[in-house]
Amino acid sequence: MENWVRTLVDIMNRSLNSNGLPIPMDKSYCTEWARDLNIPRGGDTIIYTSCLYQMAPMINQLVPWIEKVRGTPLSGLAGVLSRFAGFVIKPNRADIDRANNILRNIARALTKAGINFGFLYEDEPYSGALLHEIGAEDVFLEYFENTVLRTFRKYGVKRVITIDPHTHNILTNVAPNYFKLDFEVVNYLDLVRSVKVRPRISGEVVIHDSCLYARYLGKYDVYRSILDNAGVKHVEDPLITGKETSTCCGGPLESLSPELSRKIAKIRIENLAKLSRTVMTVCPICLANLGRNADGEVQVLDINEVIEAE
Repeated sequence: MENWVRTLVDIMNRSLNSNGLPIPMDKSYCTEWARDLNIPRGGDTIIYTSCLYQMAPMINQLVPWIEKVRGTPLSGLAGVLSRFAGFVIKPNRADIDRANNILRNIARALTKAGINFGFLYEDEPYSGALLHEIGAEDVFLEYFENTVLRTFRKYGVKRVITIDPHTHNILTNVAPNYFKLDFEVVNYLDLVRSVKVRPRISGEVVIHDSCLYARYLGKYDVYRSILDNAGVKHVEDPLITGKETSTCCGGPLESLSPELSRKIAKIRIENLAKLSRTVMTVCPICLANLGRNADGEVQVLDINEVIEAE
């Protein structure tokens, strides 16, 4: 495992230096969602996607490759890296369209809330969350300082609107331990909480809570109140959906151990299915990992596919 982590960090670092993302994908996919929305470039307040909704389903495409090379001894690292060089993931068009629609719904909700915001388009940096989450702290800190902070300062950003738990955690719980951040960080869920919303689906849902949102970022009740405002019934159980008792989707483990990630996801789906066949997520990694492992047992949706601003 230690050898594979070193290899993975090297691969991600090379990819970040090459295309600004931790996986080999065309970065133009990160900005498609904003096409024709007339969002200003830059500004004091920006929406920060970190391209996570677009990247998460693509990580699924890397799993077979990860499973094949993970056992390679450290002495074979050069061979692994040479096979990786020039490799670019070709995304499923449906996955990109789905991510684009989710992001557009978020942007519309923010507009309905009266929030004026810009977007950094192709200059938007990845947050570095995956580097931190696999323990590559030194690499993460260097990247965050030289890329994320430098870009935000270049554009004079004073307020950052995050749209996923991993990016929000980096900016609120991790980076401030090492750097003085000269910008405010706010999550979109808090900003759209009072917006009039309506359901996009019929029937009840069960919420799969993001570990970060629920237990570390104080959002457990926020997205529940948004569902209540839309009149969407969510089935609760103290063991399956409790703030301290709900379990992980297994997604963050996918790059380290696809087998273990798959087992965790299967157990989680089995438990969620006891309450409803429609699972709502609030995290792109949860959406991708549970969706990949659902096998028709449940339908997995993002909150922005369950409700929309009126």
